Amino acid sequence: MQTSTRDRIVVAAARLLQRQGYVGTGIKQIAQESQATLGSVYHFFPGGKEAVAVAAIRHSSAEFAALLRQALDSEEDPADAVSACTLRLAVELRESGWIDGCPVTAAALETLGTDSEIQQACADALRDWEGLVRDKLLRCGWSSEEAGELAVTVISALEGAEVTAQVNRSEEPLHVTGRQLARLVRSYAIEAAPTA
Repeated sequence: MQTSTRDRIVVAAARLLQRQGYVGTGIKQIAQESQATLGSVYHFFPGGKEAVAVAAIRHSSAEFAALLRQALDSEEDPADAVSACTLRLAVELRESGWIDGCPVTAAALETLGTDSEIQQACADALRDWEGLVRDKLLRCGWSSEEAGELAVTVISALEGAEVTAQVNRSEEPLHVTGRQLARLVRSYAIEAAPTA
């Protein structure tokens, strides 16, 4: 199946942003990597680099959400499901040579304090991922408040562990985080268990 020019531009921009951030990625480089003309990039994205970046972040967010959903659904027990997420992320990161970390981290950090569409797209991505974890916990019988708070904790821990793993070129930060998150999730389950 042939990919459309617009899709090629978005995918190329997503990979570049993931690997070198928003500031380090140029519109000419996006055109070159996507095998598109500069005119095509501006045709599909009249807003220029920022517009391409927003589309790329949304694309990456959806890709990461699919990975997260698959990992969460791979285990019935929520503690095991959270641990499965960290294992999957560790493998993906190692296989990329430690360069394909979180698809929104670099852009999010570079646009902190701005009221840009990029910052909004990054915030939306994090909320969507938290929603996937929250929904898994809700399906397992957790209260809405606990599921929501723990979902924020899980995504925040995954984000930090992934960056640490990249910096250290080691899966260990993700494995440790997975074990500790699983322990945390199990502690909630123990607290909620009825006493005999």
